[in-house]
Amino acid sequence: MEKRRLGKTGHLSTIVIFGAAAFWLVTQAEADAAMELAAAHGINHIDVSPTYGQAEVHLGRWLKDNAHRESVFLGCKTMKRDKTEAGKELKQSLKTLKTDYFDLYQFHGVDDMDALNKILGRDGALTAVLEAKRQGLVRYIGITGHKPGFLAEALKQYDFDTVMFPLNRVEAAHPSQANEYKNLLKIAKQKDVGTMALKAVTKSPWDRQMHMYKTWYEPFDTQEEINKSLWWTLSQDITTAALPGDLRLWPMIIDAAERFKKMSAEEQNEAMDEAKKLEPLFPKE
Repeated sequence: MEKRRLGKTGHLSTIVIFGAAAFWLVTQAEADAAMELAAAHGINHIDVSPTYGQAEVHLGRWLKDNAHRESVFLGCKTMKRDKTEAGKELKQSLKTLKTDYFDLYQFHGVDDMDALNKILGRDGALTAVLEAKRQGLVRYIGITGHKPGFLAEALKQYDFDTVMFPLNRVEAAHPSQANEYKNLLKIAKQKDVGTMALKAVTKSPWDRQMHMYKTWYEPFDTQEEINKSLWWTLSQDITTAALPGDLRLWPMIIDAAERFKKMSAEEQNEAMDEAKKLEPLFPKE
């Protein structure tokens, strides 16, 4: 599988990364099988959060093997905004994941200036993470959110090492100020910030009461549509894309990633044109 440099971290991440949100409602046996699948295909970057159900517990049982820990770039997250709570959660995540350090620690779900100001302000969460970095508990610092337009401003406010955000052909087919990703990618490139895409295979919001997948959106679920969606996302100027929240989709997405070739401009436009008939996940703002 192709690898790309994750900005100033220097890490060569595989073009799809292990999205531990898929461990929200799985057994340890299912989690172990997924981790072995990812390892077998060389996936070398894990993204996890304490808000993902039992994900940290499942991963911790696997990461306690030093050979496993040293083979992956481990990213974790916090939704805490103040110093005390963020510091407490960071240390608890280290304990649960049975590791001594995080390669990347991210401020999660930052979608407005109020949240960013709290994080960056006096006694904000950044203070705790910088302290952890000085102690060798964190190597790099990132930010995640669902509004690429806002995250472009966040990169101007602080020198983050990475940024994670939604990037898919359906959203791109319905441009708005909130989902304006091109300016974010431009700023990230200027600042050498690693870029990670979320929701690459998102089709639309669920329009039925019964959800067929453990994702909070309806995903594309045929190999042809997954190929087109993942390849479109990876054809933008990004580092990598996170695997989605349902393990049943992983084999098709990994297959698509291993066969990835950059789409031509014409192919990208065709993929977006097809998506114009679909409803985007995030409303225009």
